[in-house]
Amino acid sequence: MSVRPYREIHRRACRQIHVGKVPVGGDAPISVQSMTNTLTTDVEATIAQIRGLEIAGADIVRVSCPDEESTAALKEIVPEVTVPIVADIHFHYKRAIEAAEAGAACLRINPGNIGSAARVAEVVKAARDNGCSMRIGVNAGSLERELLERYGEPCPEAMVESALNHARILEDQDFFEFKISVKASDVFLAVAAYQALAEACDYPLHIGITEAGGLRTGTVKSSIGLGMLLWSGIGDTIRVSLSADPVEEIKVGFDMLKTLGLRHRGVNVISCPSCARQQFEVIETVKVLEERLAHITTPLTVSVIGCVVNGPGEALMTDIGLTGGGKGTHQIYIAGQPHHRLQDQSIVDHLVGLVEEKAAAIEAAKVAEESQHADAAE
Repeated sequence: MSVRPYREIHRRACRQIHVGKVPVGGDAPISVQSMTNTLTTDVEATIAQIRGLEIAGADIVRVSCPDEESTAALKEIVPEVTVPIVADIHFHYKRAIEAAEAGAACLRINPGNIGSAARVAEVVKAARDNGCSMRIGVNAGSLERELLERYGEPCPEAMVESALNHARILEDQDFFEFKISVKASDVFLAVAAYQALAEACDYPLHIGITEAGGLRTGTVKSSIGLGMLLWSGIGDTIRVSLSADPVEEIKVGFDMLKTLGLRHRGVNVISCPSCARQQFEVIETVKVLEERLAHITTPLTVSVIGCVVNGPGEALMTDIGLTGGGKGTHQIYIAGQPHHRLQDQSIVDHLVGLVEEKAAAIEAAKVAEESQHADAAE
């Protein structure tokens, strides 16, 4: 189905950098990232959490490196995972150098916080020698004292000035492999800061609403703030900051991008909230169905509607659709067309089977097409 003009989002044009194997900015897909919450020195636990994030689809994972023991652990962690690792560095320039040498793909650092120009030069050299990019991470809660005294409080102008000041330090070192973030827990402040920064530079932007809260409130707050930015074309990599299992951050991030048509991964389930007209238990069916389909990464859309009021119409726009019917007889749609009826069978088992079959066919077709292209290239 072609994308209608009113659905088109024109992303902000910017330069492209790389976080390990992942391109960020330019025409690259918007990447989704999270951060570990294990002790980095607990190598086994940190590796296990990163692998869980990889399974969930994380493109990039950030790991905190507050001390020498943590950067030493990073050297053991990086070879055991496939996703690029961002080392979170604050203040001590030696941790940044150690992290780059340990295999970090990116350093999250504010150059102005690590001391003299000579120290910055050492960090830049380590990054350059080890193929490491950087992220300048400005946060409303930790702005420089001089800016707070001048502006009176955290504001978009202060945050953007801070970001550009830090960027200038790297530019003076002839280093341009960096992205920038200007995060705040206040949605209005964060959005305004990102909008101003997007106008002021052409660097890739890492967007997020910091310290957004728990799973429900944090998801709502992040969806509002990041949704506004993404809809206006701002954002090249995202992190949804939740006081929850980091895997949930990846799930929510992909759901945001999927909703806006910016990136598609996995099954998008369209379902009704249920009412007295429902011909089966919609809520429980959808809950179990989403759990059973979590392993599917192929982009597919499935509609699960309890009755015939909206069911046929929703099914027209989905790969696989289910509309509840009377006397336990339900209608299955394939590619928008009525296909067969379902009676006295498990709805979830049946839909899972259809989705897995469709996903397998799509992936097989992709492999065949790639093989044909490879043969043609030879």
